[in-house]
Amino acid sequence: MKKYFFISLLILSAIAIAQPKISEMAVKPGAFSRIGFGARGIGMGNAMSSVIEGELVSYYNPAITPFQEKNSVQAGYSFLSLDRSLNFLSITRKFDFYSSKDTVLENRKPRTTAGVSIGVINSGVGSIDGRDNNGLPTGELSTSENQFFIGLAARISNRISLGVSVKFYYYSLYEDISSTSLGFDIGALYRINENFNVALVVADINSKYKWDTSPVYEQNGIISEDKFPNLRKLAVSYRNKEIGILGSLEFENSSAETNIIRVGVEYNIYDQFFVRGGIDQFNVSNMDWAIKPALGLSFFKALGTFVIGVDYAFQIEPYSSSDRHIVSVNFNF
Repeated sequence: MKKYFFISLLILSAIAIAQPKISEMAVKPGAFSRIGFGARGIGMGNAMSSVIEGELVSYYNPAITPFQEKNSVQAGYSFLSLDRSLNFLSITRKFDFYSSKDTVLENRKPRTTAGVSIGVINSGVGSIDGRDNNGLPTGELSTSENQFFIGLAARISNRISLGVSVKFYYYSLYEDISSTSLGFDIGALYRINENFNVALVVADINSKYKWDTSPVYEQNGIISEDKFPNLRKLAVSYRNKEIGILGSLEFENSSAETNIIRVGVEYNIYDQFFVRGGIDQFNVSNMDWAIKPALGLSFFKALGTFVIGVDYAFQIEPYSSSDRHIVSVNFNF
């Protein structure tokens, strides 16, 4: 009976969480962590590794957090099909360190600027119909997959920033079947001038799940290991403050032999209202790979020293009964 439950749950989880397109990347673990972070990032096609304006999070590049203008708290919720869930929460803060030689407060300039970003991504599948070998209902089952991360970065000069993120994964699959993993991201950002940035990121170093199925299969259980695909990203962004345009382009190569291009554009229509669009998952190594266009918008309102913002993104999800809708709330102070 337990074998039946476990196999059914594993199949349903793979269908609901992983990419439905048969590919090397789709069958790799950690698919939930590659969907994106929050409405703004997903709305710009996840081409965010070199973007240093607006609300920042080390998920895309740990080196960008020292450019956060105010302390930022983000929380997001996704509307997905097939009883799936995808939620986000992050806190990003910048720290300025001054030289003790500067005795006059007005003359002090930061000697070093650092940034920290802490967050979590929660994903899962609920309302899985449990049945025994006779087809009789036994209750609902669910899975939960989570990533907890902390990113630290410092600007070592006016143009260069370096950062590292530590990521802890926890996957609760079925009853006593679970796995944990510790992975790392490293990133760098170089400001060419006031308009252009270039970034390099290596993600999911050492990330992997180790499974022990003996709690279900007992003496027939096995121990296995599933490695996450290692990602290498090169990104460039352009911002023109005068006309309110932000554009970004990103290339990602992975150990799963994918070569993906992402592009995103954001336009500040007026005051604190933004619209954006992007394309994710354009795989130049496989033209049959389904791309994921997205559109989004944001509105911010100042309340004293606080700024509250709401983000929305719509992303097409191929092979699903409905598309993705992501809503995020931002608090800047």
